[in-house]
Amino acid sequence: MKRLFEPFYIKNLKIKNRICVPPMVCYNWVKEDGRVVDKNIEHYRAVARGGAGLIIQEATCVDSEGKLSKDQLGIWEDGQADGLKKIVDAVHGEGCPIFLQIHHAGVNGSGEYLLCPSDYVMDKDGEKRTGHEMTAAQIQQVQDQFVKAAVRAWKAGYDGVELHGCHKYLMCEFFNSRVNKRTDEYGLHPEKFALEILERIKKEVPENFIVGIRLGAFEPALADGIRHAELLEKHGIDFLDISYGFSGEDEPCAPKDFPYKDVIHAAGEIKKHVSVPVFAVNSITDAEMAEDILERTGVDMVDIGRGVLVNYNWANDAREGKDTGRCLQCKECQWRIDAEKCAGRILLNRKRNTGE
Repeated sequence: MKRLFEPFYIKNLKIKNRICVPPMVCYNWVKEDGRVVDKNIEHYRAVARGGAGLIIQEATCVDSEGKLSKDQLGIWEDGQADGLKKIVDAVHGEGCPIFLQIHHAGVNGSGEYLLCPSDYVMDKDGEKRTGHEMTAAQIQQVQDQFVKAAVRAWKAGYDGVELHGCHKYLMCEFFNSRVNKRTDEYGLHPEKFALEILERIKKEVPENFIVGIRLGAFEPALADGIRHAELLEKHGIDFLDISYGFSGEDEPCAPKDFPYKDVIHAAGEIKKHVSVPVFAVNSITDAEMAEDILERTGVDMVDIGRGVLVNYNWANDAREGKDTGRCLQCKECQWRIDAEKCAGRILLNRKRNTGE
C-alpha cells in the first residue's frame, strides 16, 4: 500500500493519506429547517476517527427551495452555522480535515417550483419533475447563495468547500449541453455559471481556503469533462472530484479492458490534462483495488463511501492489513434505515467474532 498511505497536499493543507470519504447524504436525520442534530456530529466524529485523510461533508443546501429532499442539511442562513461548526470541531478533534459540499438540486429537487437552465422534464423515482428556465435574475440569486454559503463555511471553520457540479443537480445541469439549451452566454458557455461562482468565492475567502468541485466526467462526452476541468483549473479550482454528471444525457465510455468503472477511467484521463489533485470514485471496494487505481490512473485520491458506512474504521483497518468489509449492494440501503441492520456491517462483525 505504498501510494494509498502516502501523504500529500491540497494547496497548503496536508492530507495524511489518499483516502477521502465523499459526500453521502444521511436521510431522515434532520428537520426541514436543515439544522445539524447530534446524530450528524457523532457520525462525522466516527468517520474521522476511522483514519481517512479527508472528509467531504454531505450535500448541504444553499437555498431552502433548492433541496434534494426535505430532510437535507442547510447552509442558507447564518443560524445554521453553529451546528455546522460542531461537526467541524468534532472532525478536527480527531485530526482530520473536512470540506463542506455546497449544493442546489435544480430540477432534481423536491420543491414545487424547480429551477433549471432551460425548460426540462425528467423522471425521478417514477415521478415527473419539471424544471423551469431560469431568468438572469434567478441565476444571479443562486450564484449569490453559493458565495454566501462558502463564506459561512469558512467562518464555521471548514478547511474548504466542494461545489456540487454533478449527479443531475443544478450546476451539473448548466454544464450539460443536452440539458442547458439556453441561447445566452450561460448556454453558449455552459461552464460560465460555475466559473463565476468560483471566482467570486475566491475573492471572499482567504487564499488558503480550498475550493474544489465534484465534476461530471461525461457532460455529455468525456471531451467536455476534460474541457470543463481545464477551464476550472485556469480559473483557480483547487481540486477535481470526478463522478457522473447528468446520467441519461451523457455518453460514458472506457476501454473494454479497463477493469473498473468507466468514471474511474475518466478521472485518470482528466488527470492527464490538469495539475491540480483529481479524485476517483465509484465501487472501490477494498484497499488493493484502491492502490491499483492510484497506480494505474495517476489520480491523487480515491473516494471510499459505502465501505466507510459499513465500517467506520475502514482506513485504519486497511493500513493494518485487516478485512475492511464491503457494501453488499442491498436493494434498499439498510444503513439509511438503521445502521445496525446494514448487511455488510453484520457480515463483517460476524467474521470478526468467529475468526473466519
